Amino acid sequence: RIGRTRRKREIKDSDDGSGSINKDGSSENISYSGAMNDMATNIRGHANELHAKNINNKKSDIFGMNSDSDTTINTANESKRQTYQLESPEKNNNNNNDIAYPNTPDEAATKDTPHPVSGLNCADHGGPTNPKVIEEMIFWSDIPSDSDYVSPMYDPNAKEEKYLTFEPDQGGWNNIRMAMETALLMSHAMGRTLVLPPEQRMYLIDKMNGEQKTMFGFQDFFHLDAISIEHKGFKILRTEEFLEKEGVTGGLKNKETGSVMFPPKNRTNWDGPDRQTLFQYLREVGMTPEWESWDCALAIPQSRDDEAIDDLNNTLHSIMDGSYGKPVPTVEEFTGNPTPVNASMAERMREMLADRKELCIYDKPLQNSKLIHLKVHNGVRLLTHFYAFIFFADWKQDLWSKRFVRDHLRYVDEIICAAARVVEAVREHAILKNATNTEGIYDAMHVRRGDFQFPPTQLPADELYDLSKRNLEQ
Repeated sequence: RIGRTRRKREIKDSDDGSGSINKDGSSENISYSGAMNDMATNIRGHANELHAKNINNKKSDIFGMNSDSDTTINTANESKRQTYQLESPEKNNNNNNDIAYPNTPDEAATKDTPHPVSGLNCADHGGPTNPKVIEEMIFWSDIPSDSDYVSPMYDPNAKEEKYLTFEPDQGGWNNIRMAMETALLMSHAMGRTLVLPPEQRMYLIDKMNGEQKTMFGFQDFFHLDAISIEHKGFKILRTEEFLEKEGVTGGLKNKETGSVMFPPKNRTNWDGPDRQTLFQYLREVGMTPEWESWDCALAIPQSRDDEAIDDLNNTLHSIMDGSYGKPVPTVEEFTGNPTPVNASMAERMREMLADRKELCIYDKPLQNSKLIHLKVHNGVRLLTHFYAFIFFADWKQDLWSKRFVRDHLRYVDEIICAAARVVEAVREHAILKNATNTEGIYDAMHVRRGDFQFPPTQLPADELYDLSKRNLEQ
């Protein structure tokens, strides 16, 4: 089911390196080759210069600049961007040692300052120190104007804040990460505050040897605090913060009876193994849509107006009943024949519907619900990539979402630097094996041993090599 044929559009930033992304989320260049632009190159060069100096100042580590310097990353257009303030002083008093934010208005970050995930700092994480090795690990770009994009579903004048909570997938890490990405994109698309699940044990990365952490939250892996602060119209809370704000204050009601429902024992901290009690509570106070990604695509209207929902429904019906003038779409139709990213809504919908029959539209009942809770229960799970499940009526929002994940939802430096050390070691080994291989070029295989649970399919490394070596250069 997760092998469904879906292509991932690659996104290219503006060719001149200016990062000329319109406030509506669009790019003025529609040539998506996936190449990195000049601005990304400038970011890398500046970041590597800082890393080489082994700057220890915490503000330097986070924002990529000296606290006593106005040095900034140079973009091709050298445009001056406006200062932005942090949303509230409370956000500065975080306990995350990996991220430090300004504590006074005078130190507030400016949009001339790269966001905390724009560069890569390995100096504090055991290396590597080779700028070339660090540079090749950076696949993301810094597009400051993307932080200004606000979903059309976000209502700044809403009478109450709306939330999205979710239960982590119960599979391996890649499934957990994939479902989290989808939930995060959904919360932004819906204009909702994302509530992160409490820390918990995660399958295969919770080995208890007395030497490492065994309970994890997504903030252990991603720069989620930075994402929340940097993007307008988008907030991220931890479960404890959410329950303190809405749960114990009587802000949540049983969806069946309408009566106020407090958290079990008025507890707010649910880090640990008994999270199912919390999830059952959230299922009772939140709307719990059972979206099956194989059967339907989640459709986000281009506005909060009723007409936007009607437009989605009418387009769907015309595609499925044949009145649109083309046959019911299948995956085969689009294999090797992708729809242009800026095509009409109907054409893009046909591609997303391929071998599906329905849209799960973010309609008025869902929009008006204070809390949407995504559960993992009886086969219901978000076991899909966000770009194969979420359909945006506005193609520019679709494009923004892909840039958002690429540029912001990446692993923390400590993890990427560990991978960089592996790459560096393998390159050095390749050079030692062949002196003419001065660049350390090597072949790599991704061996997914855990995909097959039967022992006969789990081949030892030597046998895997013997079966593959005829296809590898010696």
